[in-house]
Amino acid sequence: MPESAAAGQQPVLSSGPRQPFGSRLAAAMAARGPLCVGIDPHPGLLADWGLNDDVAGLERFSLTVVEAVAKLAAAVKPQVALYERHGSAGMAVLERTLAAASDAEVLSIADAKRGDIGSTMAAYADAWLRDGSALAADSVTLSPYLGFESLRPALDLAAESGRGVFVLALTSNPEGKSVQHVGGSQSVARRIAEAAAEENRRYAGAMGSVGLVVGATIGGALVELGLDLDAVHGPILAPGLGAQGATPADLRATFGAAYPAVLATSSRGILAAGPTIAGLRSATEATRDGLLKA
Repeated sequence: MPESAAAGQQPVLSSGPRQPFGSRLAAAMAARGPLCVGIDPHPGLLADWGLNDDVAGLERFSLTVVEAVAKLAAAVKPQVALYERHGSAGMAVLERTLAAASDAEVLSIADAKRGDIGSTMAAYADAWLRDGSALAADSVTLSPYLGFESLRPALDLAAESGRGVFVLALTSNPEGKSVQHVGGSQSVARRIAEAAAEENRRYAGAMGSVGLVVGATIGGALVELGLDLDAVHGPILAPGLGAQGATPADLRATFGAAYPAVLATSSRGILAAGPTIAGLRSATEATRDGLLKA
């Protein structure tokens, strides 16, 4: 357990003007450990918790997770699609979930994977990153496959508002290779990583606010493609810990020198321990402590 967490102290995530997201995330990871808990209200998980697959079940599930893990995790990551499937009422639950995370002083990552061009990308940025938006999170996941520079409205608004972005770079799904690995030593994934590193030059401190999404189960792909994630100077969101098969030891071996910047994400591995607060907290603590010991 981090020393400050062991002493019962929690980081102050914002005071006065909002600090850059990267700085706030670095402070949270140092104090609480490098764990992000995914909030994934799949129908099967709702059923396992004894909840209906409806808006009431969605809200009970989401707010219970935030209450359970807020003081133990550096961040929470609601999966936006699982709220969208419930229509406007589901998106209203997402708004309340993000507000609850803010009230509990745990950083939020809206896993929306948005990406478009021009005014449409600007509208996405406005929704997820603008002060005053009901959907504003501390950070949002983005897809760069219309060109990294197509993300400019979000990159600039994130910098202006003290929020962050996580750009899809190297995912662990088999289909991802058909795009992300193309180019070998000059792969698409490498170009995305280099663009993120260039973007992070605008940020001082230990960590920039432009992160990458890199799957925890990618194995030796970083070496094969020549990606230097340590040079990105930003956080690495690594989904796949736990139920998807990655262990803390795998993460350290996979990410090497970049491991201190890795924010490992576990969703089902922790959520399966619900619906009790005690069960969720126990699973979160065990997962976090495993990362710290790796």
